[in-house]
Amino acid sequence: MDIVSELGPVFLGSRLKRLAERLQADAARLVGEAGLAVQPAHMPVLMALDRQPMTIGQMVEAVGVSQPGITRSIGQLIDMGLVQSEKGADQRIRTASLTPDGQAAIARAKHLALPRIEAGVLSLFDALDGDFLGQISAVEAALDDRSLYARAGEVGPPVLTIREYTPELAADFHDINAEWIRSMFRLEATDLEVLRHPEETIIGPGGVILFVEAAGLGIVGTCALQKTGPGAFELTKMGVRSQARGLKAGEFLLAAMIARAKDMGARTVYLLTNARCAAAIHLYEKLGFRHDAEIKATYGARYERCDVAMRLGGLD
Repeated sequence: MDIVSELGPVFLGSRLKRLAERLQADAARLVGEAGLAVQPAHMPVLMALDRQPMTIGQMVEAVGVSQPGITRSIGQLIDMGLVQSEKGADQRIRTASLTPDGQAAIARAKHLALPRIEAGVLSLFDALDGDFLGQISAVEAALDDRSLYARAGEVGPPVLTIREYTPELAADFHDINAEWIRSMFRLEATDLEVLRHPEETIIGPGGVILFVEAAGLGIVGTCALQKTGPGAFELTKMGVRSQARGLKAGEFLLAAMIARAKDMGARTVYLLTNARCAAAIHLYEKLGFRHDAEIKATYGARYERCDVAMRLGGLD
């Protein structure tokens, strides 16, 4: 099993980092065999300074590494005696340059290490189809034009889709509801009866169970309409998986269930809940449910936890 490669584009950064670590590990061996104490990550900085002394800002631009990364590398190279840092004409700006030992290290690297590394990489490219370095350059240019974050933002949130009940989704119906009920209350006998036998208690008597599916996440929420009398339905067993909250999957699902109730000719749609479910109550109110004492008196005894009863308006 290789999760990073299996998930493809999602883990591109992790896969490239893993590839870089493999290449740098071998490069470190070659650099070490050349008698150099530096790490492969130091080499671009040394090569930049081999061309000319530079400030930190200039090296950030030349090497393409973050300012903290360049500063850290310069500090390490100074400690190794390969680089020196001096104030220039502007006393606020320091310029780094190679020491004599640094110049000797670069000469040794050019003679003993870099040619071997280049030969190994070119041998690797012989096994590839296409211009790999050119492709990397194209990716870098594309990211310069628009970052991954900006591109991800263009896609928008996961696409939500309504799914009808099927026996294969019975486990999702049970698990999603059991999760949220147990997180705040306890499963009562009436909960267990419905969750364990959804076809007998909801579908068979004329009710409906819907699910919401989020692209890339699967089934993330469910809701039921349980028939309790002629033209009367209880909106019940509505829950969204904790990892999917924030996607507005609950609102999407509730709107779909309300539309289904109207298509079915429902004259009364009500729900029973608890005041501790403040976020859910706010959503119910937003989509047209109103607190109703008659519903509380008629149906509220069904659940021990029920202290809020609401009726959907606009059905008469």
